[in-house]
Amino acid sequence: MCDSAPEHPPPPAGSAARGNAFGRCPVSAVPAGEASAEVLVPHWLTAEHRAGLTAVVQEALAGCQLHPVLAIRLADVLTELHVAAARDAVWPTSAARVRLAAGWEADVLPVRLSASELDGVLALSSLPDELRGVLATGARA
Repeated sequence: MCDSAPEHPPPPAGSAARGNAFGRCPVSAVPAGEASAEVLVPHWLTAEHRAGLTAVVQEALAGCQLHPVLAIRLADVLTELHVAAARDAVWPTSAARVRLAAGWEADVLPVRLSASELDGVLALSSLPDELRGVLATGARA
């Protein structure tokens, strides 16, 4: 018999079936070679380039000539364009520090794209050459 309190409190009613003996979700390492989340790389684009990218992607999605996987990736690009603006509205100092250090204009924002999203955008024939160069080389707009 033990006089001390248990090391972990008992799990709430009904939670024992979902976790380990202490009601927590089991945790394990991802096996080597398993697919993982893609890395998002920031592409610093001016407002003009973001507007151009938005127009090209919307035009491609409206055309209905896309493979479904490419359409999903391009929809994700549109989402990131909106998120980039929202991120700057909520946390303006992060991008502002980079712009200040680099000497960039106030309208330059990071648009974070995965490799597959970038490949999808670069595959669009209607992408302007200047924007294609900025995205392909990772250079600042």
